[in-house]
Amino acid sequence: MSKAVLTISSKNYGAWALRGWLMARMAKLEFTENVISPDDPAMKAEMLLLSASMRVPALDHDGIYVWDTLAIGEYLNEIKPKAGLLPADRAARAHCRAICGEMHSGFSAMRSSLPMNIKASFPGFKLWSRAQTDIDRIEAIWNECLETYGGPYLFGEKPCMADAMFAPVVTRFITYEVAISPACVAYCDTIMALPAMKEWVAAAEAEPDDIDELDAEF
Repeated sequence: MSKAVLTISSKNYGAWALRGWLMARMAKLEFTENVISPDDPAMKAEMLLLSASMRVPALDHDGIYVWDTLAIGEYLNEIKPKAGLLPADRAARAHCRAICGEMHSGFSAMRSSLPMNIKASFPGFKLWSRAQTDIDRIEAIWNECLETYGGPYLFGEKPCMADAMFAPVVTRFITYEVAISPACVAYCDTIMALPAMKEWVAAAEAEPDDIDELDAEF
């Protein structure tokens, strides 16, 4: 079996890249990274939410090419079922898929007004009402999952696809010092303590500052 290749973008700015990369790490898939430069015009457009076509992440594994983050997660769950990317219980699995889908297709106000920027810090950042509505919904999702499944991750004792999908949100809440409940703060701490997240953050902090537009407060 050939070694997998995961195509990703900037680790400082690439929210979708982080999701796919984290899922691959959770699945313990051996892969090499193909990093598309942030200088690539198409990649810059994508990270600025100006592109309708997502080029990253994309997984090339054993002759099979999979793009779109949710498709990658489902594929990884098929080839690495013991990794637990989706919960074993049918009801919990359905719940996990539902909130992953909601993250995949929603929260556009929060994502556009609070772009992922791990190296930055914006204390006192003013949130507009639509972004706050998205944040309130995310808090509700997290609180429901933590209460239902006991934490410390969204679906219990092991990180899963849902945690990977919401990991970039965690970094956004830290960057912009978003006020959230103590339970959600503890969840953010849990995600940031993952060895894979520490690895990603270290790589993000080592990146050059190539995309000036993403430092704008909008």
